[in-house]
Amino acid sequence: MPDVKNTRLILASASPRRLQLLKQIGIVPDEVVAADIDETPHKAEDPVKYAQRIALEKAAAVALTYKDAVILAADTVVACGRRIFPKAEDEASAKKCLEHLSGRRHRVYTAICVIAGGIVKIRLVMTHVKFRRLNDNDIKAYLATNEWHGKAGGYAIQGSAERFIPSINGSYSNVVGLPLAETCQLLGSAGIKGS
Repeated sequence: MPDVKNTRLILASASPRRLQLLKQIGIVPDEVVAADIDETPHKAEDPVKYAQRIALEKAAAVALTYKDAVILAADTVVACGRRIFPKAEDEASAKKCLEHLSGRRHRVYTAICVIAGGIVKIRLVMTHVKFRRLNDNDIKAYLATNEWHGKAGGYAIQGSAERFIPSINGSYSNVVGLPLAETCQLLGSAGIKGS
């Protein structure tokens, strides 16, 4: 177990939501460093393997610079079957995602990776999310909020999209971008405790 007094935590993520979620449980990283990696899925890569690979690559990339720190990275994937939904970067891709998710159940996977003292630990968390059927006005109104920008699957559950979701089965914070119970456990084993 690392010496807690000397343990620095580096969050390998550009996501403001992950930082916010960590603060919610009393964990404030010493630094936030976005990993510069290629996040393109490999051909025929399934959502679970993709999430785990990207989380590991993010953590490993940042660990090269911060060798003595605890590195936390995560990757969240929205999936229907083997289909991985992109992070919506424009209205057209967000609209396409919402049309596909409309009236269906989908899965949200988050892979969490912690590297501490050369030891790599990865956990995967999955949540089922059910969308009600969306009409054109629902989609148009949601696109106008701009909440979809940069979000996997083209929506943010913590925003106005929550009105489209009658039920979830599993971790809510996972759908936001970081499953807190599992993250606490992994960080705790590396000597990082929340309040």
